Amino acid sequence: MDLIRPEWPAPANVQAVFTTRQGGVSQGVYQGLNLGLHVADDPALVMQNRQLLTQQLALPAAPIWLEQVHGTEVFNAAAPSAIPPQADAAVTTTVGLPLTVMTADCLPVLFCDKAGTVVATAHAGWRGLCAGVLEKTIAAMPVAPDEILAWIGPAIGPTAFEVGDEVKAAFVAHDPQAAAAFVAHQDKWLADLFMLARQRINAAGVSAVYGGNQCTFSDAQQFYSYRRDGQTGRMAGLIWLTIKS
Repeated sequence: MDLIRPEWPAPANVQAVFTTRQGGVSQGVYQGLNLGLHVADDPALVMQNRQLLTQQLALPAAPIWLEQVHGTEVFNAAAPSAIPPQADAAVTTTVGLPLTVMTADCLPVLFCDKAGTVVATAHAGWRGLCAGVLEKTIAAMPVAPDEILAWIGPAIGPTAFEVGDEVKAAFVAHDPQAAAAFVAHQDKWLADLFMLARQRINAAGVSAVYGGNQCTFSDAQQFYSYRRDGQTGRMAGLIWLTIKS
Protein backbone atom coordinates (compact mmCIF):
# COMPACT_ATOMS: atom_id res chain seq x y z
CA MET A 1 0.00 0.00 0.00
CA ASP A 2 1.51 3.30 -1.15
CA LEU A 3 0.51 6.18 1.13
CA ILE A 4 1.34 9.88 0.96
CA ARG A 5 2.23 11.64 4.18
CA PRO A 6 1.62 15.39 4.09
CA GLU A 7 4.72 17.54 4.37
CA TRP A 8 3.54 20.21 6.78
CA PRO A 9 4.46 21.31 10.32
CA ALA A 10 1.49 19.68 12.01
CA PRO A 11 1.84 19.00 15.76
CA ALA A 12 2.99 15.52 16.79
CA ASN A 13 -0.48 14.40 17.91
CA VAL A 14 -2.02 15.06 14.48
CA GLN A 15 -1.89 12.07 12.12
CA ALA A 16 -2.61 12.57 8.43
CA VAL A 17 -2.33 10.49 5.28
CA PHE A 18 -3.54 10.42 1.68
CA THR A 19 -4.05 7.12 -0.12
CA THR A 20 -3.10 6.27 -3.69
CA ARG A 21 -4.55 3.51 -5.88
CA GLN A 22 -1.59 1.26 -5.04
CA GLY A 23 -2.55 -1.79 -2.95
CA GLY A 24 -6.04 -3.06 -2.32
CA VAL A 25 -8.14 -5.76 -3.95
CA SER A 26 -10.40 -3.96 -6.43
CA GLN A 27 -10.25 -5.11 -10.06
CA GLY A 28 -10.82 -3.79 -13.57
CA VAL A 29 -11.29 -0.02 -13.89
CA TYR A 30 -11.14 0.17 -10.08
CA GLN A 31 -7.83 -1.71 -9.90
CA GLY A 32 -6.19 -1.10 -6.55
CA LEU A 33 -7.26 0.53 -3.31
CA ASN A 34 -10.67 1.91 -4.28
CA LEU A 35 -12.34 3.32 -1.17
CA GLY A 36 -15.56 4.59 -2.77
CA LEU A 37 -18.78 2.63 -2.27
CA HIS A 38 -20.70 4.89 -4.67
CA VAL A 39 -18.83 4.12 -7.92
CA ALA A 40 -20.34 0.70 -8.85
CA ASP A 41 -17.35 -1.32 -7.63
CA ASP A 42 -18.08 -4.59 -5.76
CA PRO A 43 -19.08 -3.37 -2.26
CA ALA A 44 -17.41 -6.38 -0.63
CA LEU A 45 -14.08 -5.45 -2.22
CA VAL A 46 -14.45 -1.80 -1.22
CA MET A 47 -15.13 -2.81 2.38
CA GLN A 48 -12.09 -5.10 2.25
CA ASN A 49 -10.01 -2.15 1.00
CA ARG A 50 -11.28 0.01 3.85
CA GLN A 51 -10.44 -2.72 6.34
CA LEU A 52 -6.94 -3.06 4.89
CA LEU A 53 -6.47 0.68 5.30
CA THR A 54 -7.75 0.59 8.88
CA GLN A 55 -5.27 -2.19 9.67
CA GLN A 56 -2.36 -0.54 7.84
CA LEU A 57 -2.84 2.71 9.75
CA ALA A 58 -3.86 1.05 13.03
CA LEU A 59 -6.77 3.49 13.17
CA PRO A 60 -8.14 4.04 16.67
CA ALA A 61 -11.78 3.97 15.47
CA ALA A 62 -13.87 3.52 12.35
CA PRO A 63 -13.40 6.55 10.09
CA ILE A 64 -16.20 9.02 9.36
CA TRP A 65 -17.01 8.46 5.67
CA LEU A 66 -19.05 11.27 4.11
CA GLU A 67 -21.74 11.16 1.44
CA GLN A 68 -20.23 13.95 -0.64
CA VAL A 69 -22.58 15.99 -2.84
CA HIS A 70 -20.42 18.90 -4.09
CA GLY A 71 -21.96 21.20 -1.52
CA THR A 72 -20.73 23.25 1.44
CA GLU A 73 -22.19 21.42 4.44
CA VAL A 74 -19.72 20.85 7.28
CA PHE A 75 -20.39 17.87 9.59
CA ASN A 76 -19.40 18.31 13.22
CA ALA A 77 -18.22 14.83 14.23
CA ALA A 78 -18.18 13.79 17.86
CA ALA A 79 -18.40 9.98 17.60
CA PRO A 80 -18.24 7.22 14.96
CA SER A 81 -21.24 7.22 12.61
CA ALA A 82 -22.63 4.05 11.00
CA ILE A 83 -24.54 6.13 8.42
CA PRO A 84 -22.38 8.46 6.30
CA PRO A 85 -23.55 12.04 6.87
CA GLN A 86 -24.37 14.04 3.73
CA ALA A 87 -21.68 16.71 3.78
CA ASP A 88 -18.55 17.78 1.93
CA ALA A 89 -16.50 18.64 4.98
CA ALA A 90 -16.10 17.47 8.56
CA VAL A 91 -14.52 18.82 11.73
CA THR A 92 -13.79 17.22 15.09
CA THR A 93 -12.08 17.90 18.40
CA THR A 94 -12.57 14.26 19.46
CA VAL A 95 -9.31 12.39 20.00
CA GLY A 96 -9.09 9.11 18.08
CA LEU A 97 -11.85 9.86 15.54
CA PRO A 98 -10.51 9.74 11.95
CA LEU A 99 -12.12 12.03 9.40
CA THR A 100 -11.98 11.29 5.67
CA VAL A 101 -12.43 12.99 2.33
CA MET A 102 -12.71 11.01 -0.93
CA THR A 103 -11.53 12.33 -4.29
CA ALA A 104 -10.55 11.40 -7.83
CA ASP A 105 -9.62 14.84 -9.27
CA CYS A 106 -11.41 17.18 -6.85
CA LEU A 107 -9.36 18.91 -4.16
CA PRO A 108 -8.90 17.08 -0.86
CA VAL A 109 -7.96 19.57 1.87
CA LEU A 110 -6.87 18.60 5.38
CA PHE A 111 -6.80 21.10 8.25
CA CYS A 112 -5.48 21.15 11.81
CA ASP A 113 -4.59 23.80 14.34
CA LYS A 114 -1.08 24.49 15.58
CA ALA A 115 -1.95 23.28 19.09
CA GLY A 116 -3.35 19.94 17.92
CA THR A 117 -6.85 20.41 19.33
CA VAL A 118 -8.98 20.21 16.16
CA VAL A 119 -8.80 18.63 12.70
CA ALA A 120 -10.96 18.90 9.59
CA THR A 121 -11.36 17.61 6.05
CA ALA A 122 -12.94 19.20 2.99
CA HIS A 123 -13.91 17.98 -0.49
CA ALA A 124 -13.69 20.78 -3.03
CA GLY A 125 -14.67 20.27 -6.62
CA TRP A 126 -14.93 23.53 -8.53
CA ARG A 127 -18.58 24.01 -7.51
CA GLY A 128 -17.96 23.48 -3.81
CA LEU A 129 -14.78 25.53 -3.95
CA CYS A 130 -16.59 28.41 -5.63
CA ALA A 131 -19.51 28.17 -3.20
CA GLY A 132 -17.22 28.47 -0.18
CA VAL A 133 -16.76 24.99 1.29
CA LEU A 134 -13.21 25.79 2.41
CA GLU A 135 -14.22 29.03 4.11
CA LYS A 136 -17.08 27.25 5.87
CA THR A 137 -14.74 24.52 7.07
CA ILE A 138 -12.31 27.06 8.49
CA ALA A 139 -15.18 28.92 10.18
CA ALA A 140 -16.39 25.66 11.77
CA MET A 141 -13.05 25.08 13.49
CA PRO A 142 -13.16 26.53 17.04
CA VAL A 143 -9.84 28.35 16.73
CA ALA A 144 -8.62 31.58 15.15
CA PRO A 145 -7.80 31.25 11.42
CA ASP A 146 -4.19 32.28 12.02
CA GLU A 147 -3.83 29.17 14.21
CA ILE A 148 -4.83 26.83 11.36
CA LEU A 149 -2.65 24.83 8.95
CA ALA A 150 -4.01 23.57 5.61
CA TRP A 151 -2.68 20.85 3.32
CA ILE A 152 -3.98 20.47 -0.24
CA GLY A 153 -3.72 16.91 -1.53
CA PRO A 154 -3.44 15.53 -5.07
CA ALA A 155 -6.05 16.82 -7.54
CA ILE A 156 -6.38 17.52 -11.24
CA GLY A 157 -3.57 19.91 -12.12
CA PRO A 158 -3.49 23.24 -13.96
CA THR A 159 -2.36 21.70 -17.25
CA ALA A 160 -5.27 19.24 -17.37
CA PHE A 161 -8.38 20.89 -15.91
CA GLU A 162 -10.23 22.39 -18.88
CA VAL A 163 -13.33 24.47 -18.09
CA GLY A 164 -15.75 26.80 -19.84
CA ASP A 165 -16.38 30.52 -19.53
CA GLU A 166 -19.04 30.01 -16.86
CA VAL A 167 -16.54 28.50 -14.42
CA LYS A 168 -14.10 31.37 -14.77
CA ALA A 169 -16.93 33.90 -14.52
CA ALA A 170 -18.22 32.34 -11.30
CA PHE A 171 -14.83 32.58 -9.56
CA VAL A 172 -14.00 36.06 -10.86
CA ALA A 173 -17.40 37.33 -9.73
CA HIS A 174 -16.40 36.36 -6.18
CA ASP A 175 -12.84 37.68 -6.42
CA PRO A 176 -11.30 39.43 -9.46
CA GLN A 177 -7.88 38.03 -8.46
CA ALA A 178 -9.15 34.56 -9.39
CA ALA A 179 -8.58 35.50 -13.03
CA ALA A 180 -4.88 34.72 -12.49
CA ALA A 181 -5.79 31.03 -12.06
CA PHE A 182 -7.18 30.72 -15.61
CA VAL A 183 -5.15 30.37 -18.81
CA ALA A 184 -6.79 30.55 -22.23
CA HIS A 185 -6.77 27.19 -24.03
CA GLN A 186 -8.35 27.07 -27.49
CA ASP A 187 -11.96 28.19 -26.83
CA LYS A 188 -11.84 27.20 -23.15
CA TRP A 189 -9.72 27.78 -20.06
CA LEU A 190 -7.21 25.74 -18.07
CA ALA A 191 -8.03 26.27 -14.39
CA ASP A 192 -5.56 26.03 -11.51
CA LEU A 193 -7.60 24.59 -8.65
CA PHE A 194 -4.58 24.68 -6.37
CA MET A 195 -4.20 28.45 -6.83
CA LEU A 196 -7.93 29.04 -6.43
CA ALA A 197 -7.93 27.04 -3.19
CA ARG A 198 -4.93 28.93 -1.82
CA GLN A 199 -6.62 32.23 -2.63
CA ARG A 200 -9.78 31.20 -0.78
CA ILE A 201 -7.91 29.79 2.22
CA ASN A 202 -5.68 32.86 2.48
CA ALA A 203 -8.68 35.18 2.22
CA ALA A 204 -10.26 33.31 5.14
CA GLY A 205 -7.28 34.24 7.29
CA VAL A 206 -5.17 31.07 6.98
CA SER A 207 -1.68 31.80 5.69
CA ALA A 208 -0.05 28.42 6.40
CA VAL A 209 -0.96 26.41 3.29
CA TYR A 210 1.00 23.39 2.08
CA GLY A 211 0.82 20.79 -0.70
CA GLY A 212 -1.09 21.41 -3.91
CA ASN A 213 1.59 20.07 -6.24
CA GLN A 214 0.48 16.60 -7.40
CA CYS A 215 -1.77 16.04 -10.42
CA THR A 216 -4.14 13.08 -10.39
CA PHE A 217 -4.89 13.30 -14.12
CA SER A 218 -1.28 12.95 -15.25
CA ASP A 219 -0.29 9.96 -13.07
CA ALA A 220 -2.43 6.92 -13.86
CA GLN A 221 -0.12 4.57 -11.95
CA GLN A 222 -0.57 6.35 -8.65
CA PHE A 223 -3.96 8.08 -8.83
CA TYR A 224 -7.55 7.56 -9.88
CA SER A 225 -8.85 10.36 -12.12
CA TYR A 226 -12.51 10.85 -13.03
CA ARG A 227 -11.72 13.35 -15.78
CA ARG A 228 -9.18 10.96 -17.33
CA ASP A 229 -11.04 7.64 -16.98
CA GLY A 230 -14.72 8.33 -16.29
CA GLN A 231 -15.51 5.14 -14.42
CA THR A 232 -12.88 4.87 -11.70
CA GLY A 233 -12.17 4.47 -7.99
CA ARG A 234 -11.61 6.98 -5.21
CA MET A 235 -8.64 7.86 -3.01
CA ALA A 236 -9.02 9.25 0.49
CA GLY A 237 -7.39 11.77 2.77
CA LEU A 238 -7.56 10.91 6.48
CA ILE A 239 -6.73 12.96 9.55
CA TRP A 240 -7.16 12.32 13.26
CA LEU A 241 -6.01 13.43 16.68
CA THR A 242 -4.03 11.20 19.03
CA ILE A 243 -3.47 11.65 22.74
CA LYS A 244 -0.82 14.28 23.40
CA SER A 245 2.35 12.85 24.90
